[in-house]
Amino acid sequence: MAVAVRLSVMIRVDHLTKSYRGVTAVDDVSFCARAGRVTGFLGPNGAGKSTTMRIMVGLSTATAGHVDVLGSRYVDLPNPGREIGVLLDASAQHAGRTGREILELAARTMGLPVSRVPETLRRVSLTEKEADRRVRTYSLGMRQRLGIATALIGDPGVLVLDEPANGLDPAGIRWMRDVLREFADQGGTVLLSSHLLHEIEVIADDLVVIGNGRVVAQGAKHDLLSTSGTVVASSDNARLAATLARAGVKATPEGAGSLTTSADPGEVGRIALTAGIALTELRRADSAGLEEMFLLLTAQSQRESHSRHAGEAA
Repeated sequence: MAVAVRLSVMIRVDHLTKSYRGVTAVDDVSFCARAGRVTGFLGPNGAGKSTTMRIMVGLSTATAGHVDVLGSRYVDLPNPGREIGVLLDASAQHAGRTGREILELAARTMGLPVSRVPETLRRVSLTEKEADRRVRTYSLGMRQRLGIATALIGDPGVLVLDEPANGLDPAGIRWMRDVLREFADQGGTVLLSSHLLHEIEVIADDLVVIGNGRVVAQGAKHDLLSTSGTVVASSDNARLAATLARAGVKATPEGAGSLTTSADPGEVGRIALTAGIALTELRRADSAGLEEMFLLLTAQSQRESHSRHAGEAA
């Protein structure tokens, strides 16, 4: 694995903003992806994940802010494929070429011997027979494997992958997880976007959650999942929810007769005390799953996005 610059922070996104025709798709986003770690980049559809990744690898320009990869802009790297492996769209491959031809072209473009191709095919579990088929005959899962092979063939130190598990069967997802975990354990950096929250929960070390173009949470997975909010209850949960809402704290009902909120337990307790509401339960939502945390953190941004689009339609 070739890492050209010895840095602990391999990807740095600094106050990144991208607007299209007056609509802000990415809004002052900042985060880092570090060496030896898998960073899960999560958000609802349209949250700005793909736009951020496109800017990261020079396929789109930022309105404001910037992204450094390996200490410089992607476009300034002398041979970016040797340092950063990228997969943003598995369908963006020449349908008339064979998988082998695509890998050979990638190797030649990077100044690498084509002798790397068979080894890379084995690494992504594409057979020699499959490699000699036209890409138009590939399933989506095979295209994903070919895309990952193209990202890996330059032996980079950083991987930027947008939905790489899309189209993979359970065995393929397990294979991808093992490949990326091994890559990070050897000192590589992985930035991984996926809508498969369970897979992210299994593999990621760090999480960046984006909603409506803004970062709503980031940090080590363990820290985020162990402090993902508060569970609270009273004899009148409707009154409690209304009181919290007036104080700017959104609380959602849970099936067990309680409410959950992303606010700190201390803040929730103070609001209830001031309002004279006796609480029957107040605790940190420890050991929450990623899906629970994701829905809690992105619920408000999704409502804002829906309201904005409804207003534009009106």
